[in-house]
Amino acid sequence: MPTDVVMPQMGESIVEGTITKWLKKPGDKVQRDEPLFEISTDKVDAEIPAPASGTLQEVRVAEGTTVQVNSVVAIIAGDGDAAATKPAPAAAAPAKPTPPVAPPKPAAAPPAQASAPATSVAEDESDIRSSPLVRKLAREHSVDLTQVPGTGLGGRVTKQDILTFVEKGAPAAAASAPAVPAKAPFTPLSAPAPIPGELVPLTNMRRIIAQRMVESRRTSAHVHCMFEVDLTRIAGVRARQKSTFEQRYGVRLTFMPFFVRSAIIALQQFPLINASLEGDNIHYHNHVNVGIAVALDWGLIVPVLKNADEKNFLGLQRGITDLGERARGKKLLPAEIEGSTFTITNPGQFGAVFGLPIINQPNLAILGVGGITKKPVVLTDDSGNDSIAIRQVVGLTLGYDHRVIDGAVADQFMAYLKKVMESWSEDIG
Repeated sequence: MPTDVVMPQMGESIVEGTITKWLKKPGDKVQRDEPLFEISTDKVDAEIPAPASGTLQEVRVAEGTTVQVNSVVAIIAGDGDAAATKPAPAAAAPAKPTPPVAPPKPAAAPPAQASAPATSVAEDESDIRSSPLVRKLAREHSVDLTQVPGTGLGGRVTKQDILTFVEKGAPAAAASAPAVPAKAPFTPLSAPAPIPGELVPLTNMRRIIAQRMVESRRTSAHVHCMFEVDLTRIAGVRARQKSTFEQRYGVRLTFMPFFVRSAIIALQQFPLINASLEGDNIHYHNHVNVGIAVALDWGLIVPVLKNADEKNFLGLQRGITDLGERARGKKLLPAEIEGSTFTITNPGQFGAVFGLPIINQPNLAILGVGGITKKPVVLTDDSGNDSIAIRQVVGLTLGYDHRVIDGAVADQFMAYLKKVMESWSEDIG
């Protein structure tokens, strides 16, 4: 019996969602719980699994269309249904308010691929991580996406990848080139160059980010202070133990849990920094729920590590890794990006010395982590003698709401945080 595929309700307050990408096309076989399509809501972007196994008989809602929750967006025919044996194009015949998604036309295939069945190219391209805009651009330039090395996160093909591929004349070696250069310091996020005269609508996520950033600037009286922290001790601990840590616990040891744990210790001494303003009242929270900004190649999201003050160092690292991976895989639930009491963002991973982050509402403060660099530093011993040494240094910036937090309190918090990090002595397991 055919199964209706509906727009899920990703949280009590969510009433609609936008289909951003179909991962299958009519006629494709699907397995239960296999990712079927991607959606964007005002809370989170997510991959939606198939509710049943069978054949995708009909797609009723096109990419880019916003519909109410519980609306039927597709039909899956069971393996025993007669409808499943009908040709895929028949599913697109009935007139619908929104046109069904059609596979790329054979005419758009490159001439060199003319001898291959058009459907095989479409099937291969359906497995390539790319946006509707990128696929449209590929068709316009007669580019086979399977031949384009992707430089976005997870090998995602970006608009710039297409333009570079076209400009270089599709070299034969491109197909075998690695998705990311072996010596790249980090996986670059997609930053495609605009095409002159092109008008590209904002994605649902970008519209939400824009709205919230403007609202935060209008709501909070933003002030920033920056402290330089000697991270040599922590860097040494990580260097000595990262191999053993990964072998023992199966998770990579990063710098982030050191920042999170140190912030928790400082927040417990300065609870005002972990509070929020509710009307004319200050709400002092019982726990520290740390929002950790994750940069995606399609936007930014801040998953929340709940009750972080109750976790040990290993628990923090596992939680940070899990949230980051699921954020990039569009596996987060709306509840996992709500309820933060303090936020940490890390522009330093891309080389920034420091940043001036915007407060994540309704928090009163946000910590920006700059890049970790080696610098000559003047050290003074107990006898007052100075010496110069090479130390690993990081710039930490606190953005705080001056309506509630005075500069003296913010500076004292940062001085305490600096002391915790520079005198790190906690066992990391």
